[in-house]
Amino acid sequence: MTHGHPAALSVAAPGAVSDFPMARRLEAYRWMVLARVIDERALSLQRQGRIGFYAPLAGQEAAQVGAAYGLEADDWIFPAYRELAVALVRGVPLRMIFDQLVGNSADLSRGTQMPNHFAFRAQNFVSTSSPIGTQITQAVGTAMAMQRRAARAVTIAFFGDGATSSNDFHAGLNFAGVFRAPTVFFCQNNQWAISLPRDRQTRSATLAEKASAYGFPGVAVDGNDLDAVYRAVRTARERAIAGEGPTLIEAQVYRFGPHSTSDDPRRYRADSQVAEARARDPVHTLKERLIAEHQLDEAADTKIWEAARAEVAQTFEAAERTPPPEPRTLFENVFAHLTPRLEEQRAAYEHGALEGTGGRP
Repeated sequence: MTHGHPAALSVAAPGAVSDFPMARRLEAYRWMVLARVIDERALSLQRQGRIGFYAPLAGQEAAQVGAAYGLEADDWIFPAYRELAVALVRGVPLRMIFDQLVGNSADLSRGTQMPNHFAFRAQNFVSTSSPIGTQITQAVGTAMAMQRRAARAVTIAFFGDGATSSNDFHAGLNFAGVFRAPTVFFCQNNQWAISLPRDRQTRSATLAEKASAYGFPGVAVDGNDLDAVYRAVRTARERAIAGEGPTLIEAQVYRFGPHSTSDDPRRYRADSQVAEARARDPVHTLKERLIAEHQLDEAADTKIWEAARAEVAQTFEAAERTPPPEPRTLFENVFAHLTPRLEEQRAAYEHGALEGTGGRP
């Protein structure tokens, strides 16, 4: 446990689900390093004006990677706006991520979605939305539909500590509890809802214990511990598949960077607090474990970081060189049939394009 919280509700007896597979720990570490490198580069790119917006995840890599490994390919992911590492583990190509951040013509949404708000159909990764908590009720509804179809899959809703004060959190958990929906609620408690500290948001000893009000288990885990997160998600998934209903997991982490590139955390938290949290850096923690297990040494670690930085640099440069979307794509992929007003606007654009005015009167 972290931050002095008392023991939370348990979802299963210790040892019911095995630890993270030893043979895949180095692979998981590579994903965590790649996520950290993307994070560092994306923050820099936004400050340079080369991408418009970014929500960093530094400090939450083990929580996201551990959760992603605990799922199966048929499970559906309902992210917030910080689940980059989940997307990577699920197999989303890095180029697709940078295409979306840039908003170029190769972007699946053709630049019509806010940067850092991804959606990847092939990976069952549902479109991110900015309103807090809306993905929670969506995940429950989808889980109830899968339940009726007797599908052996679950939905997982990712959200932060701030979302536990949202209407959708309460409505979603209540419905899931009543109907035993096969949903995993995964709260990354990074201690800050933008600038609001966790202790100003609720008097609950843990966020996980809120599940008891809705009639199902909650568990708080150290989100810096890859094994603890993996076990919690695997156990929750097994419960859901067995028809035992949902679980709320609180992964206790710390957000190293700003809430987003629109935020300046120096205005509301001390550097000393961040430094204390960085002493439990999940990337460094896993590195030390791998060295102790003789799966990694300093030379090999240096090569992993160098390879990740080279891949990120090359991939972003390719995305940045890709032309922007054609303006006419504004009228595509929104409605199955355009509204009369949009038909008029498209016709005006097409006429203007022919006349060389780009649709301007």
